[in-house]
Amino acid sequence: MSKPSYLDEEILLNPEKRVFPKFDLVNLLDTVFAPTRGCRVCILVDFESPQLWIKDFAFRNQDGFEVQNNAYTYFYEELRAGALEELGMTGGEMFAYKYTYGSNLDLSDEVWDTDGNRLSLDDDIYSKYDIVLCISTWSATAPLTAKCKQFNFRGATMHGMNDIILGSGLAVNYQEVSDDAEKMRAALTGAESVEIDFELEDGEILTAWLGLGGQEAQKSHGLCRGTKPDIANLPAGEVYFVPQDARGKFPMKYEDGTLGVLDVVNRDVVKSTLIEGRQATIDEHNARLADDPMTGTLGELGFGTQVLPVSYQDIQDEKVLGTCHLATGRDDHLGGDIVPEMF
Repeated sequence: MSKPSYLDEEILLNPEKRVFPKFDLVNLLDTVFAPTRGCRVCILVDFESPQLWIKDFAFRNQDGFEVQNNAYTYFYEELRAGALEELGMTGGEMFAYKYTYGSNLDLSDEVWDTDGNRLSLDDDIYSKYDIVLCISTWSATAPLTAKCKQFNFRGATMHGMNDIILGSGLAVNYQEVSDDAEKMRAALTGAESVEIDFELEDGEILTAWLGLGGQEAQKSHGLCRGTKPDIANLPAGEVYFVPQDARGKFPMKYEDGTLGVLDVVNRDVVKSTLIEGRQATIDEHNARLADDPMTGTLGELGFGTQVLPVSYQDIQDEKVLGTCHLATGRDDHLGGDIVPEMF
């Protein structure tokens, strides 16, 4: 059997040259969530002031709301324009909750509908809908994974959705994504440890060692089929481990562009040192580590499995084949031992 065209060397080295099909909501939801017939679906978005912006869709075409406007155009409108009927689904309503200002932090229970009414996520959303599509500014995968098991729903988290992601990571065939992820998972599973070298521009080599203890590798493959409660993180395409131990050094790029070197001892980031950028950014990180050391505990080692262009959003860029990423903090949604109560 011939290999897929996206595995040709030219495309692997230049993924921006890959030709993707047009984004198709029906195809995406049908592939990810089959069976969809009889399911009630809703959309969650987030704002700093949700009661202000969600009422009568006041955010529409306003600057600063790229993710929310994409949720409206490519999900809300498409569902009501025939996708609901084609998929045999009901609902399609949109609700808004307050910004969490961080990845995988718990959501406030307050949520507002498009009439401006204040509702409860637990009482009015999680317990009333079969599929919840969360298109937000920050990732909500961890809190929704916990809630889906409590309230028996399925869903997907798609934070940072931009035009690049819509035209690539959300336009692919998720059966192929799942198959590719499984091939890498099978190759990596049972690894005792991983050692990663990072070369800086001045030639210095930083080495991070992670102890995995022979654990079974897991995959984020995008399929959330059947009726078992689960949350897909889209775009998907990743094989990951929950580190049991770690030591060494690795680089980190902060949101403002500052570059630092992180020192890791016994699985914990203990300090950051400036490479270039703002010393104040490094000082702020070190202060957080001193105040709450759990924020520096390594919770995930992930390897991308998809041939995708850079989107400048972590949700897609960490899924790019040939990349790896390390994440700190909460990892209970990955089967780890770092839970919110520890912070």
